[in-house]
Amino acid sequence: MPDSSRSKITAMVEGALCIALGEVLSKFNLFVMPQGSSVDMGLMPLILFAWFRGLKWGCGAGALAGLIKILLGGYILNPVQAVLDYPLAYACTGLAALLPRSVLGKTAGTFLAGLAQIACHVVSGAVFFGQYAPEGQNPWMYSFAYNAPVIAMKYVLSFIAVCILWKALQGTPLQKD
Repeated sequence: MPDSSRSKITAMVEGALCIALGEVLSKFNLFVMPQGSSVDMGLMPLILFAWFRGLKWGCGAGALAGLIKILLGGYILNPVQAVLDYPLAYACTGLAALLPRSVLGKTAGTFLAGLAQIACHVVSGAVFFGQYAPEGQNPWMYSFAYNAPVIAMKYVLSFIAVCILWKALQGTPLQKD
C-alpha cells in the first residue's frame, strides 16, 4: 500500500477515535444548563486531532462529530438550525489548527475556534430559540448570554487538557512537531 494511502487511513482512524472519545467525554457533564447545554470535555479530542492533523482534517472530524451528535439525539427545530448547531459549529473546532503550530498560534487558533463556534450557536439561538428570551430582552443578547459562557468554558477546560496532553506527547512517535 502506498505511503499516502496509509497516511490517509491512519488519519481517518485517528479522527474516528477522537470523534468517538469526544462523544464519550461529552456524556460526563460538569454541569447542565436549564435548556440542555452542558459543560464537558467532549471538544478535547477534536482540538488535539486538529493540532496533530491540521485544519482540513480537524474541520472534517468536527463536522462528522456534529453529524453523529444529530444521529444520537440532537435537538432539531429546523434544517438550518441543525446545520448551525451541529456540523458547522463542531467543524469550527478544526480552526484550532488555523495558525502556526507555535504555542501562541495554537492558543490563538483555539480561541478563534471557540469564537466561531459561539457565533454559530448565537445565530441559531437568536433566530430559532429567540422566543425563549424574557419579554423585552433582545434575542441576540439573550442567545449570547446563554451560549457564550457554556462554549467558552468547554474550550478553556479542553484547551488546558490538550496542552497537558501535548506536552506529555513531546518526543513520542505521535508528536509531529
